Amino acid sequence: MQKRRLGNTDLELTTVGLGTWAMGGPWQYGWGPQDDDEAIGAILTALETGINWIDTAPAYGLGHSEKLIGQALGQVSEKPLIATKCGILWNEKKEKVTCLKRQSIRDECHASLKRLGIDVIDLYQMHWPDPDEDVEEAWEEMARLADEGKVRYLGASNFTVEQIERVQKIHPAVSLQPPYSMLHREVEDQLLDYCGRNQMGVVAYSPIQRGLLTGKFDYARFEALAPDDHRRTNPDFLEPQFSATLELVENLKKIAEHYGRTCAELAISWILRRPELTAAIVGARRPSQIIETAPAADWNLSEKDIEEIERLLAKREAKVKNKNK
Repeated sequence: MQKRRLGNTDLELTTVGLGTWAMGGPWQYGWGPQDDDEAIGAILTALETGINWIDTAPAYGLGHSEKLIGQALGQVSEKPLIATKCGILWNEKKEKVTCLKRQSIRDECHASLKRLGIDVIDLYQMHWPDPDEDVEEAWEEMARLADEGKVRYLGASNFTVEQIERVQKIHPAVSLQPPYSMLHREVEDQLLDYCGRNQMGVVAYSPIQRGLLTGKFDYARFEALAPDDHRRTNPDFLEPQFSATLELVENLKKIAEHYGRTCAELAISWILRRPELTAAIVGARRPSQIIETAPAADWNLSEKDIEEIERLLAKREAKVKNKNK
């Protein structure tokens, strides 16, 4: 499995990493019911395929995702690299509460280490720069945790260029974690160029856009989503985006099938075409899902295929704009 160095660190990441958002279970941004045995099976299967790093966060299932990873790590001799986050807490209603206060960041780190069952976090990321006025306070505490050896490197998630530059004055941010997929390309405007020029790694999340780009989504599957699945209210799953995306996917599947690949692999390989990308974070809720997506790490798209995909994306964009008029 291909690996790329994360920025100017000594971390070599496989170009596909395992994302654990969905497997955490119910909360405000959950994905409906989740079977813990299947989740642990997905983690172990990911490691068996050669994936060498896992991305998680305390908020995913309100600590449950980290606990599941800890259980899985207890079953393997060779430990993967672990990336987790801080800055999002929750209330008794399982709703997101943002907090970047110094003591809260320290408490979060200690809680993550305990749940994960590890002594040091390889990449510790600020989940969201919210509230903005507390970003420096939180980053200073994250830097202290690094100095104390509780974390190895600091990363920024969902930051703007301006916010990255602010924290760089305190302690190096070695990576950025932005959303990036065929349907959401905002990161291409400034952030990728900035990261490339400043030797920052980029680990992108949602490359298959919450399942929309797998080739397995349709109206029936949407209707069958659990009542508490956050995708029910996500704009990408509503009109006019939804039908335009389903049409796009039918054409993408033809390209993927030409190579004996899945549409999900195509979507992942597409974001990895950018040299600024270190890796794609690919979520899985059961072993079969990561088996289908992990091979994307070794698929490099041709220029001809990239051009055809651009044509299809432009066609989808035009269709959405016309329906919005």
